[in-house]
Amino acid sequence: MARQKELKLYRNIGIIAHIDAGKTTTTERILYYTGKKHQIVDVHDTKDGKGSTTTDYMEQERKRGITIQSAAVSAEWKGYQINVIDTPGHVDFTIEVNRSLRVLDGAVVVFDGVAGVEPQTETNWRLADQYNVPRMCYINKMDRIGANFKNAVDGIRNRLGANAVICEVPLGSHDDFIGIADLIANCGYIWLGDDKDSKWETIPLDQVANHPKVQAFTTTADKEWVANLLSLREASIESAVEFDDAAMEAYLGGETPSLETLKACIRKGCVAGKLVPVFCGSSYRNKGVQHLLDGVVDYMPYPGENGGISMVDEDGNVVGEQEVKDDAPARALAFKVINDQFGTLTFTRIYSGVIKKGDTLLNATRGKKERIGRIVEVQANATKEIDEVRAGDICAFVSMKETETGDTLCDPASPVLLERMRFPDPVISVSVEPKSRNDIDKMSTALYKMVKADPSLRLEVDKETGETVLKGMGELHLEITIDRMRTELGVEANMGKPKVSFREAFGGRVEHTYTHKKQSGGSGQFAEVKMIFEPGEPGSGVQFVDEIVGGRIPREYIPAVEFAIKSESQQGQIAGYEVVDFTARLIDGKYHDVDSSALAFEIAGKQAFREAHKMSRPKLLEPVMSLEVVTEPDYLGDIIGDMNRRRGSVSEQGQRGPQAFVKGFVPLAEMFGYINFLRSATSGRGNFSMTFDHYAEVPANLVDKLMEKEAK
Repeated sequence: MARQKELKLYRNIGIIAHIDAGKTTTTERILYYTGKKHQIVDVHDTKDGKGSTTTDYMEQERKRGITIQSAAVSAEWKGYQINVIDTPGHVDFTIEVNRSLRVLDGAVVVFDGVAGVEPQTETNWRLADQYNVPRMCYINKMDRIGANFKNAVDGIRNRLGANAVICEVPLGSHDDFIGIADLIANCGYIWLGDDKDSKWETIPLDQVANHPKVQAFTTTADKEWVANLLSLREASIESAVEFDDAAMEAYLGGETPSLETLKACIRKGCVAGKLVPVFCGSSYRNKGVQHLLDGVVDYMPYPGENGGISMVDEDGNVVGEQEVKDDAPARALAFKVINDQFGTLTFTRIYSGVIKKGDTLLNATRGKKERIGRIVEVQANATKEIDEVRAGDICAFVSMKETETGDTLCDPASPVLLERMRFPDPVISVSVEPKSRNDIDKMSTALYKMVKADPSLRLEVDKETGETVLKGMGELHLEITIDRMRTELGVEANMGKPKVSFREAFGGRVEHTYTHKKQSGGSGQFAEVKMIFEPGEPGSGVQFVDEIVGGRIPREYIPAVEFAIKSESQQGQIAGYEVVDFTARLIDGKYHDVDSSALAFEIAGKQAFREAHKMSRPKLLEPVMSLEVVTEPDYLGDIIGDMNRRRGSVSEQGQRGPQAFVKGFVPLAEMFGYINFLRSATSGRGNFSMTFDHYAEVPANLVDKLMEKEAK
């Protein structure tokens, strides 16, 4: 079957932002205005559990009024196919944004018009930088008290370092927010009402100031924006024409560029990632979403417009690039796995070729073949069966057995690995046990499915206690994982107290020799290793260096020593935590012609590591979080005092509009239950966000106290 729609008519975009900026509300309006649904559900109407927005359909999302997992929906706007992924804003679910950005061609970054640039926006922006995803900005909530368009634009330019080109300016703010001035189209749109089907009046930009509703503005800031509309348009034109030599030459010669030329210039800069178009509106009040959709069509790239995907070798080195086109071997990236009682859905982005129902693909990551049974187009929690998918499509394959997040699927005749995603390490853990003894096997299966679907989760069994330990990105992340096991897989489990994922490190350089001898009749065991252990730079990992010369240890035994060091480093000598960032140098040793073996050298390597780690006066490392608190200025003193009591340090404080903020670094071990303190100290008016920043040494006088607390 031939391609139904030309590739240039596709847009794969993500909606990303800090929590509560209005991503899901914006997505609901997009689905309404594109005709995908006929009724709008607002996020604050879902907490009674009776209704749900299209993309926040999970019980946990309805209860909390937040997005937990990214959801894909498709819509059509003016002949263009727009695939939208609504992503979470909460820091515990950054993994969802990470894997969505990996496969998207563009992103709409939503900002709260009052708060401007917020911490999670910065995190998401850096992720988009990492994957070279073109962006456009939508400053939402211009109808709220304290909305400040200038503050938001300044934040985009200064805090995010973006070349922001203002395409739209709000007409009014708060109750006076009546419309938008389109600097590119040279006109103003003034809405006749707030309801979802309200029409707007279009007037030339130079006549906006004379409109009766505009003349009724009460604030100086709103009046200033209107007074400067024509000079703002000139500034936007100047920024746009920089991306086209012919347009720049004509403009410098006194010619005003046409609307088509201006849009082409902005598109060129946006697709190249060199400028960011800025739009505005109020999704809740149904103003500006249609024009945002026009912007997506005008400025966001179609699949492959800003390059394909890198192909890599087994070590992750780039060996080429796969263009997005149909007439090439089938190549796709699995970016998300969802499990429920009906089976497994593997969300996949197709980069090249055509994949049909019944085809057999190679999972190049795992070296196993997968048969494509059913292909579905996903509409949040609803699916529609389709027969084939082509380059540029996002779809889901049903009931794949071997494929996990980040795996490459390709034509078996043309195997290749596509660039993988990078996932953060978990920083917090809880013990998990079934509610009844009969559920032990069911719980293990359910936990395995949850971990397979979410790469930011880890599952381990504590060797000493036999407890099942689940590790994740935060308290909410783990709590929701356990809750989802109940609602999606029908397995009830109890969660223990959260624990911090500490690490251990060498305290200094140690040179140590260990001799392993065992003689108990028959052939014995003999191995001697002389090693130097040195602490490394943070993030350097475990390095093993073979410095054996002259055959002091036969070559076939050296891998056994390396294996011993790397496996033994999983458990340190202070409290059994993983030992990180050190170099182990094997400099000398002895062997016996008869009694030496790989096993003997493995035992010698393990014992050498244990004794050397103890001798080095090892250090305990704890995760330190970057914390930002936003509150009213009156409460700032209490917040800072509390941060100091929690062994934290303040790095920055200041004003952001009417709100005050403080940034700093605090050990995770001191942050459990912080939300309760914050609510009490700020009368419920404070918000905070916390992300992992680095590992730091625990002061010696606190090691015993912390270990005691963790053991409880």
